[in-house]
Amino acid sequence: MVSEALGSRRTSVRSGLLWLGVVAPVYYAVVDGLLVSRYEGYRLTEHTVSELFAIGAPTAALAVPLMLVYSVMAIAFGCGVWLSAGGRRALRVVAVALVVKEVLGIVGTTVGPMHMRGVEPTFTDTLHITVTALGALCYLVAMGFGAAAFGRAFRFYSIGTIALLAVGGFMAGRDAGNVPSDLPTPWMGLWERVNIYATMSWIVVLAVLLLRSHRNPRDRWIHR
Repeated sequence: MVSEALGSRRTSVRSGLLWLGVVAPVYYAVVDGLLVSRYEGYRLTEHTVSELFAIGAPTAALAVPLMLVYSVMAIAFGCGVWLSAGGRRALRVVAVALVVKEVLGIVGTTVGPMHMRGVEPTFTDTLHITVTALGALCYLVAMGFGAAAFGRAFRFYSIGTIALLAVGGFMAGRDAGNVPSDLPTPWMGLWERVNIYATMSWIVVLAVLLLRSHRNPRDRWIHR
């Protein structure tokens, strides 16, 4: 009886953590929209998400705690992936990569925020760029190992997402050098959000897949 109760509780905890993989991306999108609406002159197509919590930004005081809530939920989801891994090492790599990415995100948000446009970059800007790049690498690692952990359908989906991120990263990166000088970045914000929400969509699919795997191990997304 005790072992059954513990097993049931573990299952409930795991499911709750996995559901955060669905809740957290929705929360992020709501926060993004809220902050954009409070930043006069901010344009989704031109400005990056990092500018919402940049040093001196009018939305920084609100953005930092809201973004930290997302990071906590994302870390908890990563723990849920770990609990769901069982003997699958690939899933454990996915879990670690997701957690490390959000730890880096917390560093970039609190210790290393960027400055507003037109302000001479300092150490915090360099740190922000570094942790952002490392965070993107963590997502690619998570997607790569996630593709190897499940069946053909999810594998193709993961590969397609990685390809989209490569294109979006290239397109957004073309204007990155214009930010410190406050030069035009016409589509940088749009391409960055393509990357962000493509990644969020992948996380949602992963969460749903893991939740379904406990109910239907023969799901075609799980079978190779």
